[in-house]
Amino acid sequence: MTEGGFVVAICQHGGEFTSGPNGNLIYKGGEAHAVDVSREMSLDSFKDEVSKVFHVDVTDMSFKYFLPNNNRTLITISCDRDLQRMVDFTASAAQADVFVISRVENRSVVTYTGASTVKAGSNAHGDKRKRTASKNKASKSNKKTASATGVVVQADTNDLNQPTNDLNQPTNDLNQPTSDINQPRALVTLNDYNEDFPLEFGHDVAFPTTAGAVSSAPDDLNHDKLALVDTTQREPTGFFDDAVNAYDGSDIIIDPPQELTNNPALFWEDIIKGVGQEFDNVKDFRAQLCKYSIGKGFVYRFIKNETTRVTVKCVADGCTWRLHASESSRNKKFVIKKMTDEHTCGGEGGEGQRRATRQWLTTIIKQKLRENSLLKPKDLVKEIHEEYGVMLTYSQVWRGREVAQKEMFHVQREASGHLPWYGERLMQTNPGSILDLSEFSENRRFIFAFHASLEGFASGCRPLLFLDKVPLKATNEYKLLVAAAVDADDGVFPVAFNVVEDDNYENWVWFLMKLRIALQYHNYPLNAMTFLSNGQKGLDAAVAHAFEGSHHAFCLHHIMEEFKGELKKGPWSQQIRDAMVEDFTRAAQACSIDDFNASIESIRNISTEAADWIIASKPEHWSDAIFRGCRYDHFSSNIVDAFNNWIPTKKEGSMVLMVDSLRTKIMETIEARREACKSWEGPLTPSIDYKAKDEITKAGKLTVLCSSETVFEVRGSGIFVVNLANCECTCRRWQLSGLPCMHVIAVCNRIGRSFYEYCSKFFTTDSYRQTYSGTIYPIPDMDTLDFSAAAMVPPPRPRTSDKPRRKRFNPNKPTTLIRLCSRCKQVGHNKATCEAAFL
Repeated sequence: MTEGGFVVAICQHGGEFTSGPNGNLIYKGGEAHAVDVSREMSLDSFKDEVSKVFHVDVTDMSFKYFLPNNNRTLITISCDRDLQRMVDFTASAAQADVFVISRVENRSVVTYTGASTVKAGSNAHGDKRKRTASKNKASKSNKKTASATGVVVQADTNDLNQPTNDLNQPTNDLNQPTSDINQPRALVTLNDYNEDFPLEFGHDVAFPTTAGAVSSAPDDLNHDKLALVDTTQREPTGFFDDAVNAYDGSDIIIDPPQELTNNPALFWEDIIKGVGQEFDNVKDFRAQLCKYSIGKGFVYRFIKNETTRVTVKCVADGCTWRLHASESSRNKKFVIKKMTDEHTCGGEGGEGQRRATRQWLTTIIKQKLRENSLLKPKDLVKEIHEEYGVMLTYSQVWRGREVAQKEMFHVQREASGHLPWYGERLMQTNPGSILDLSEFSENRRFIFAFHASLEGFASGCRPLLFLDKVPLKATNEYKLLVAAAVDADDGVFPVAFNVVEDDNYENWVWFLMKLRIALQYHNYPLNAMTFLSNGQKGLDAAVAHAFEGSHHAFCLHHIMEEFKGELKKGPWSQQIRDAMVEDFTRAAQACSIDDFNASIESIRNISTEAADWIIASKPEHWSDAIFRGCRYDHFSSNIVDAFNNWIPTKKEGSMVLMVDSLRTKIMETIEARREACKSWEGPLTPSIDYKAKDEITKAGKLTVLCSSETVFEVRGSGIFVVNLANCECTCRRWQLSGLPCMHVIAVCNRIGRSFYEYCSKFFTTDSYRQTYSGTIYPIPDMDTLDFSAAAMVPPPRPRTSDKPRRKRFNPNKPTTLIRLCSRCKQVGHNKATCEAAFL
């Protein structure tokens, strides 16, 4: 053994295994990092070190290594003892090759119908574009089978002026009979134990889009003609039964039924969706879990209740309902990791006793006190029991009312004093800024934006806005909505913020309408706007309502997480699931309809239900092949996670301090980036120039044929047509990203022109400097506001006139009444103790 019991573990991740000439396994590709491993190190500590060096979440990964002189069998590290054995076995070599791969992967090659090549440990990233495989390469593993019924989208490559191809040209006739259209088909695959077993799927399932949802897709888009969707209406069967409405967008109820109005708890029955659902923090998760249990009518207890992980189960003996959530290492949000959503105790019928938390009780009491501030504790006890089925004592409600009144006083104090004062100072120091308090007293919401942010977006940012909610760590009393952009160097640039009590449809519409007015004031063209969001909480309909004619893209990361959650319900191995996720990613990043169909067909060869789930998730909002807007290669709305650390936790309790902390952070960011760009000399910003250099390297291998002064034919792995006059290339990468592709660069090299002339103006250094040309000025006299704890206590309530004041006895008060003895008429005693002689 090495000195001190250490070996050097060469950890490798992201590559793939291939078979050598002697039957041994060879690992190729990926990246490698060295980690010191001692015999006393635990497996959890080792995983933490690996996670830090690779910057990935290793929760779903497995660690394997080879024994010395044996490259045919992989040994799994599953506990602390296995890690000690690895150190002992490799002590003579002083080093060990450790492979970080998928948890269930103990084989090097898996073959199945239509799957794609899978790299060990590979993950799909929703926020970065991966180059899709060529058309010919993709078609090798995506051949049609006789059982794949439906129609295929045809690409019309003749019209270069349309951003997407014609989606209404079918290639076959659905009316033609097919011999095995209703016959189940068998698929031989591998389970987690390397055993072959057949999977039989019944009829193909066509999942419709969410009824009533507002879509910004073009009118000629037909979901029945997307990637082999069977148009026959059948009952859904399979592992995606509970996901018929895949990726529901706006959950808006215009006229709720009477039973929902009388019983608000019915809204909470679906507040917990399942595995993969994200929450802002552990407090938000606990609050939603409390509402969910009240709506369902059961009681839970905590198995683990920590700031980074929570495990709960139903209190009934033998009930299988269980839920586990923990903090994600990727974006620090709280995510449901495991959930058994079935009650065997029968306690889900809504008749059981509910469990309420102090936060939930305070929220409910505040809502009721806003309607009637004279409600007494006994009245609140009665109403809460009638509406929510929660039995509370008088003292619990009394204490909850005290907390609610204190919080309401704090909000009212800021609304009537601090916020108007701050808004007045903001207008004086930063003219053109916005702080609209017109609806704060009634609807508890206000919008604020700084003039430098609005002017910077209108001057130099691309017409792309990211909409999301900024998670607050210390409070759940209100939510912070944000509209952010990206500058010419792909840096996050905040535009406007909105403080609300809940991120619902009404608040999003109000926020976007106010933002629209502000942009119109700066003469910004609204018809070319593209929005990127998760599409939930009413955002799908709100964007279409506030910005008519704009384009709305859905965050690919959120859809991907839901898709992974649905795949875990099936019998597929981890490698097959990874292959379908990779195909899903290629479908999202496909530039043509043919590539999109090839990726979906590859998934359909494995599972018809999975492919139909993807089609029902509105690909016109997330696939480049169909989406009509321009996202500039941004697929995820998670860039707003950059605002997580902009607001100190101690300042979240005050809305004024929160707004001012954002002002300070934006002021420092603008100044720092303005100073940094002074040394830039090239026409493009550094990050964009780095991307362009990669395309320049690829362009040197292409052959250019001249057709006219502006039209050229470029030959390489395929034949592409470049039209410089219309800024178009048939690969569509130029139109989608705004940056010339390798075909355009090859043409520019041929004619002796600089490709910088054909780059979008939103990538230039001049646009970057215009974005940060404005200045946010300080606000004086902030120290004159009183934010102490004593200032947050409401004054005592005056007694009502209809109740008499109670007379209290003070034992320390001196006696003023003189009592005399009835016999001798003297002071100090009475008749019973009188010593005077009786006459």
